[in-house]
Amino acid sequence: MKILFVIVGPTAIGKTALAIEVAKRLGTEIVSCDSRQFYKEMNIGVARPSDEELSAVKHHFIAHRSVVDSYNAFDFEQDALAKLEDLFGDKECAVAVGGSGLYVDALCQGIALLPDPRPGLREELQLQLKQEGIESFQRQLEALDPEYYAEVDRQNPVRLQRALEVILTSGQPYSQIIKQTQRPRPFKVVKIGLRAEREIIKDRINRRVDVMEDMGLVEEVAGLMAFRDLIALKTVGYKEIFSYLDGDISLERSLADIKIHTWQYAKKQLTWLNRYEDIFWINIEKKLQVLQVLSNYGY
Repeated sequence: MKILFVIVGPTAIGKTALAIEVAKRLGTEIVSCDSRQFYKEMNIGVARPSDEELSAVKHHFIAHRSVVDSYNAFDFEQDALAKLEDLFGDKECAVAVGGSGLYVDALCQGIALLPDPRPGLREELQLQLKQEGIESFQRQLEALDPEYYAEVDRQNPVRLQRALEVILTSGQPYSQIIKQTQRPRPFKVVKIGLRAEREIIKDRINRRVDVMEDMGLVEEVAGLMAFRDLIALKTVGYKEIFSYLDGDISLERSLADIKIHTWQYAKKQLTWLNRYEDIFWINIEKKLQVLQVLSNYGY
């Protein structure tokens, strides 16, 4: 049976580098499950792989959509499965990588076809977000679906709004709906998780944000002002810089907020991943252990 090796772990831990090394060793290609890297207008703020990394191994689903496009986990599932079918035509294995747990789940086991929001609901929620802030989404989701609230990245309005759309349209908890359809795959899934002490992860996050600033994060966000009301841009790394550009906070404060919010996101990723018992965990200081995992499957 064909094998999909899936590299998971919290943000900034080094998933991209490991995925490239594994793909090179296996002579295969990479499917990205990082939903923030789907958008071609977003680069520095989402830590998109560098041109050198993208040329080292062929990647799929990096910068393949526009922020103005509607694209969700179900759409990604269909597209990614089609791409894997193509890859498995002449390759025995492939590599997937990403920190977006919902999108990893969509690829590995499938998710339910989520209902379209009832007419006018999306506009109502977007107005609510604009007038009352993300805290109103957080309070509403906590009351309606505490199980999903405990796992979701609470700083990501895209995730919060989509969950609320489904709940308010269907009358069912979002956490239950996304569990309803788990479809068997025509390939074996092997999950490899990267982990480290929390202080190490926080330090890597802080250093990454500093590098982002040096690379021109402020200039990138300034160039996206025309899109700032789109849901894709209401995310960590962008909303904080928009606040700086509005004159609401200092640049120093905005960068500090990005570090705090990114760490909060990393903790949510760890909570999501800890649900699974089928992950081969590897400490980042002992990454050569991945060779043992590959050898277990004949590679």
